[in-house]
Amino acid sequence: MRPMRTIIPAAILLIALLAVPPFLGLGWQNALVNLLIASLFALAFNLLSGQAGLLSFGHAAYFGVGAFATLHLMIAVEDGLPFPTPLLPLAGAGAGLAVGLVAGVFATKRSGVYFALVTLAIAELFHSLAPHLQGWFGGESGISAMRMPWGGFVFGSLLEVYYLTLGWVVLSILVLWAYTRTPFGRLTLALRDNEQRVRFLGYDAHAAKVVVFTISAMFSGVAGALLAISNETANYALFSAHVSAQVVLHTFVGGATIFLGPVIGAVVFTLFAYIVSDLTRSWLFYQGLIFVLVMLYAPIGIGGVIRHHLRHWRSIDWSRLAAPYALAGVGGAMIAGGVVFLTECVAILFGEEYAVAMRDAGDTLPPFEMAGMSWDPLGPASWLPPILLLSIGGLCLHRARDRIKPLWDAIEGGAAKEGTR
Repeated sequence: MRPMRTIIPAAILLIALLAVPPFLGLGWQNALVNLLIASLFALAFNLLSGQAGLLSFGHAAYFGVGAFATLHLMIAVEDGLPFPTPLLPLAGAGAGLAVGLVAGVFATKRSGVYFALVTLAIAELFHSLAPHLQGWFGGESGISAMRMPWGGFVFGSLLEVYYLTLGWVVLSILVLWAYTRTPFGRLTLALRDNEQRVRFLGYDAHAAKVVVFTISAMFSGVAGALLAISNETANYALFSAHVSAQVVLHTFVGGATIFLGPVIGAVVFTLFAYIVSDLTRSWLFYQGLIFVLVMLYAPIGIGGVIRHHLRHWRSIDWSRLAAPYALAGVGGAMIAGGVVFLTECVAILFGEEYAVAMRDAGDTLPPFEMAGMSWDPLGPASWLPPILLLSIGGLCLHRARDRIKPLWDAIEGGAAKEGTR
């Protein structure tokens, strides 16, 4: 029964991914391509971080190397090399594997914060050298190439690129999942839990970490290759700390302790960026705020919270939990409204346009427009709504927590008693 519970939702999701995109606009198709690439990159990163316990701050290095290697192969195909376009991500896989092997030999000699700093230094080395290596990375402007037709497919439309990306992402996810079921995959988890015990059992822990690092870098290279195929261009910005930080956010917000947790984080943040970035310039602040809140109040990630509920599904009395959960939802929505109100007000008051308006008004504080209404910066009515939203929302969350905690304590206590029988 348990495999069917996994297979059926996965099959439904795959059918939706195959059937729905032709009916979407170009904007949503492009968002789905980026979503798939971010999901694969996060899964590759999580193989190293979540499963092996090695937190990398420089995985953009292998993502970028995979993209540039693929673009060079695309240029060779333009010049007449008979290479199938659907197999272009193999160049990214090979480049990621080669660079990951060399970097992994050195980086895995250390662990903890020292390992993280070494990986960060490697990525920054690429970021610093890339603008100066014209032949490899095209300097500051980067390099570009075109997707060439193959096998009756032109690969000129975004929809064809989407299906190519989907195929590679699904194949990579299946391979990564199969890896976790192998004995070496179990050894990877043992490295995370107790590396010293792995050594005592007679395994070469350093060699095992190098292998895991290399596999993670290889699939990161595949993700970078898919981005290069989609965009047909890349520059040294792919090696930036922002790219490395983004995959960390995706992984830990989604849940590093479960296999598909990073996919959840990638989906949430990619769609959030696509939708919210058109509405406000402060979307990066909201993204960072989501990360902070998840790490503070749900460190197991969104996927971990979902799995926790599914694990205790039969023991949950929803008739008693529904009302506190609804109250928590209302409180969270009110707090979110208050935070958004204050953030947008601050963004306007400290923006360039309002500074010009102040000069035109003789260095006074003129009213500003937001949400189709006029607000007085010095008027109490302008600041009373967010204060009320934050206060009432906080009270709702406090009352909801007081009602939810004893219910969950009883559920987990009952599950513990059943486990000891």
